[in-house]
Amino acid sequence: MTAELASFDDLLSAARRQPEPQRLLFVFARVELPENATAAQRERFERREGGTISPCLCVDKAPEDITDFAALKAESAATGQAWDLVFVGSLDGRGGIAPSADEAAQPLRFMVNAINDGRVSDFAVFDHDGHVLHFR
Repeated sequence: MTAELASFDDLLSAARRQPEPQRLLFVFARVELPENATAAQRERFERREGGTISPCLCVDKAPEDITDFAALKAESAATGQAWDLVFVGSLDGRGGIAPSADEAAQPLRFMVNAINDGRVSDFAVFDHDGHVLHFR
């Protein structure tokens, strides 16, 4: 799924059109002010242009189990975990069989590690309102 996304619905639609069944991987994260932040970092953070990304919640789902962003957001709210961004990756099935939740566990850990390392360009990213984000 490498096409340019304009919305979360585009992501769901693309996942449903793939030749093999997909498992979507979600890593929810908070944007926080770094410890010992400089004045410049605080300024950027206040303008919502900076901060530290801290993963706080992971889940995997089949595309058909998600109706829209509002449903995903409501489900995440039930966990009690506050978040600002959600990173989305996908896992291809094989031979017409979708990946299981067990098969998604390791790729989710890899996603968390990549996000912690600042390697976020391989993922679709949405803000808390479902808007597509692009990192510079």
